[in-house]
Amino acid sequence: MSAGQALTPLPPVLDRLQRGAFTAGGLGLVTSFGFLAARPDQFFRSYLLAFVFCIGFPLGCLALLMVHHLTGGWWGLPIRKPLEAGMRTFPVLLILSIPLVFGLNRIYPWTNGAVTANPSLPFKHFYLSRDFFFVRAAIYFAIWLFLSYIMNKWSAEQDRTADQRFAKYLEGISGPGLILFGITVTFASIDWVMSLEPGWFSTIYGMIFMVIYALGALALVINISQATTNFAPVSHVVTRDQFNDLGNLMLTFVMLWAYLNFSQFLIIWAGNLKNEITFYMTRANGAWAGLALFLVLFHFAIPFLLLLQRSVKRRLKVLSIVCGALIVISFVDMYWLVVPAFQPSGPRLHPLDLTLLVGIFGIWFGTYVWQLRRSPLLPLHDPRFEGTATEFGD
Repeated sequence: MSAGQALTPLPPVLDRLQRGAFTAGGLGLVTSFGFLAARPDQFFRSYLLAFVFCIGFPLGCLALLMVHHLTGGWWGLPIRKPLEAGMRTFPVLLILSIPLVFGLNRIYPWTNGAVTANPSLPFKHFYLSRDFFFVRAAIYFAIWLFLSYIMNKWSAEQDRTADQRFAKYLEGISGPGLILFGITVTFASIDWVMSLEPGWFSTIYGMIFMVIYALGALALVINISQATTNFAPVSHVVTRDQFNDLGNLMLTFVMLWAYLNFSQFLIIWAGNLKNEITFYMTRANGAWAGLALFLVLFHFAIPFLLLLQRSVKRRLKVLSIVCGALIVISFVDMYWLVVPAFQPSGPRLHPLDLTLLVGIFGIWFGTYVWQLRRSPLLPLHDPRFEGTATEFGD
């Protein structure tokens, strides 16, 4: 089957979601910018929260795709193209990051001399500077855009030419790519979120963000794949076994999230050092403690018990509900990580938190669905899925 024939129209539900996402996104951003003059501090803080949450989807797609190219396996068949589409949304998020440039001094205390005024933090003076902050952000986006471009290009060439060499190229770049992913996401999480509290640090912090991003992206592409299972060519090829494998992978990320968060808490609790415990003194006491308990239950315990059940992973509608809930809870997790730096007394959800989330996520998701329709729903000539190409025409 030719690549042109494989450009199957998306299911009507995705078309409706795309139109609704662009509409809601536009309204959300317009409404939010209306508050900019009256509440500039809150605007930029809410913007940061929405941005660091939404950029997790293309980053998670990038990581999962590289893992698939390195390990192979039929679990990647239904989600490879949705992952590639997610990676192609980096440019829109680069554009959406521009407003943060103008609000840096309203977000980060180190822009106002908080680092140099503290005698215990002189070594951070050079690192936490505006110019170096922008240079690092440019490097992160350059690496992510390069990996996205080259991997999508080789995948499209594989679909077009059936040249098996491109499978080797994709596998070859995924190893170094994962290393670059780990380095850039670690430093980006330090720059964008950890530096909200410049006196605090944790060496596990970057890994926690990687897992949150991979889990959110996996939940999203499972839902996208589930929405296409009743439409050709997906209905001819994809089976419940693959969704069972994807459910097992999601269970792995749920457990890894719990392991990393508990490890960080245990190490800081055991050390009991003044410059380390501030993070949990805020987030594990008062009203924030209730949100922490919510995350323990709904980001780990309940998903863990549900995803242990084979019947949940093989019933696509049930699995889709679990995935949707985990996306929402991932935002709650990001809220718990970001907002206490601004509101240590307890959570107070501001309307801008919601309108900017709707705005940025709506524009991103509309772009994602648009990118999804630009390529086949399934890979055409990947040797790891030998035999599926002949089934496309069944």
